[in-house]
Amino acid sequence: MKTRTLMSDLKSKYADKSWNETLQLVRRCMEKTKGDGRVSEPITRCLEKINEALNVSSMTTMVSRLEMIAKQRGLGSHLSPTETVCYLTADLFYIEVVLLPGGRVEDVRAAHHGEPPVSSPSLLQLLRMKKFHEFSLKLDDLVSFYNIQGDSDVKVKIFSALRHLETDLFKISHLPRSLRESDLHVDLIMNGRIGNVQPGRDGAPMTIEYYISPLDVLMGLSDTGVVGVGRVALVMVGSSDTSHRLQMESLISSPPQVDSFGFPVFEPLTDSCSESLPATFLLKLQPALPMLMSFMEKIGKITDGVMAEKHLQVEPLPQLLMKTNTKQNSKISWTDGVQFAVPLPASEYHSYVFPGAEWGRESWKGALIHTVPFSHPGHVPALLEVLRHQSAINILLASCFTDHHLDAGLQYDLRCEVLPESDHCLSVTFSLDDGNHLAVLQVTVVDSHQMSCGLLMPDFVDHNLDDYVSRVLVRCMSIPITMRAIRRKVSGLIAGPVPEADPELTTAMDIITSAPLSDESAPDFPGAVEPPASVSHEAAEEEAMATSPGYYVMSVASPLADNANTEAVADPSPCVSLGVYSHWVTGGLPAELL
Repeated sequence: MKTRTLMSDLKSKYADKSWNETLQLVRRCMEKTKGDGRVSEPITRCLEKINEALNVSSMTTMVSRLEMIAKQRGLGSHLSPTETVCYLTADLFYIEVVLLPGGRVEDVRAAHHGEPPVSSPSLLQLLRMKKFHEFSLKLDDLVSFYNIQGDSDVKVKIFSALRHLETDLFKISHLPRSLRESDLHVDLIMNGRIGNVQPGRDGAPMTIEYYISPLDVLMGLSDTGVVGVGRVALVMVGSSDTSHRLQMESLISSPPQVDSFGFPVFEPLTDSCSESLPATFLLKLQPALPMLMSFMEKIGKITDGVMAEKHLQVEPLPQLLMKTNTKQNSKISWTDGVQFAVPLPASEYHSYVFPGAEWGRESWKGALIHTVPFSHPGHVPALLEVLRHQSAINILLASCFTDHHLDAGLQYDLRCEVLPESDHCLSVTFSLDDGNHLAVLQVTVVDSHQMSCGLLMPDFVDHNLDDYVSRVLVRCMSIPITMRAIRRKVSGLIAGPVPEADPELTTAMDIITSAPLSDESAPDFPGAVEPPASVSHEAAEEEAMATSPGYYVMSVASPLADNANTEAVADPSPCVSLGVYSHWVTGGLPAELL
């Protein structure tokens, strides 16, 4: 009763008060800390609710809102002497918000340590639209970018090392190389030494787009006419329990000197150009990547023992992939195995079984990796190849996953059992149309560009068919679509002897390598919108040029590339390009995917 009476008295006392007066009272209360120096949490929550309820229509309320956001994100805040600029400050950066009467915002500028403030259109737009929650999240990203332990001098040195790393990564990205795909953007992502590099903007870190699946390419082209976004790594720094020698200047000369593989020659890390600091560089993966333990060991060897996250939860790789797929039920028990019903066009259904005991082998266990630490720019190309290799394996396995409801009465056109072999090899056992014979498709993922398929069938050997299946798999990166193509090809082979030369197969192989495709040859991707399915003579000529070993590409978008070595260099990946994306990006689609 005493509490109710007190609350009633408070309500009556402030019933005629304006929100601004109430706000000022709460702010004064916040300045009175407890004995231990902490601000009362109920008062803090009260102030947050008041700020959210207020209509920001004056300079005072805008300042109050900015100060609250700064406090929530652990930043300092203060007004300029003229009270027209609100500063949100941290050790290595600050934000200037230039205010106008009525709570309007004239400009928002971000300044990093040692650099002049630069206008940030994205932050300005958020404040002008009064999207304070989104603005707060942007600040949180900035704070996490500079989340480094140590005093101010150490933080400044670590941030300086990151800037020199970014300079070297740009230099590597602008070295000349062979063009292997007809679409420059896809080629840069999949074949560039360090993928598609984009500088940081508005305080965001540098990004590296390092892998994109064929389905991502198709969906992007269908929706917007441009290639979609693939898997991305943010270039950041992070604190470390042990010290690592990090560069304090660029390690690549100008113009860059390259070795026989086309990679730059780095200056050694001496005391004059580097310093031992309690931090590492990081590739922050978006989204996080399920990775096999054997691949983590490869990363450790590349980075000379700089290891990834500790206390990782190890699980079978397919189970990790299911958990990271928002469409899958993460509560599915993996112990006894999992079965998926995969719908395909023309009312075709496949069944894919993953035996739990087999996939529980140590060689196929992995963990979800969010960050990959390293200490030298020369580590990045090799690290990205490991990430691409793992991404290719994940894409293949995930192609068998679906949230389609299992129906006991459903008639499957193909029943398959997917089994693990080595850490980069798996097999698909399936029953042929007569139901009395089993066949096995063995898939070896050599790397993100090369995949080898071997089809083992009773009393049947055809290496041309193996090559055909390999090409189909590389083009679509989908096990169900590949199995559908196999089923169509072998449906009539078991009944009698195989002719010496299969005209249909020969025609299909010709289509793969060069022939333009008609509308009837478009693949049936569940949920994918098909792009135009015709290739002009000019497009075919462009594709032929794309595979020419004498065709080089070098970006000139960045001034850092002005002094780059433009001499033709040896191809670090001398194998013949399998053309994973070339035909698709130019609009033609292989007939074997029907």
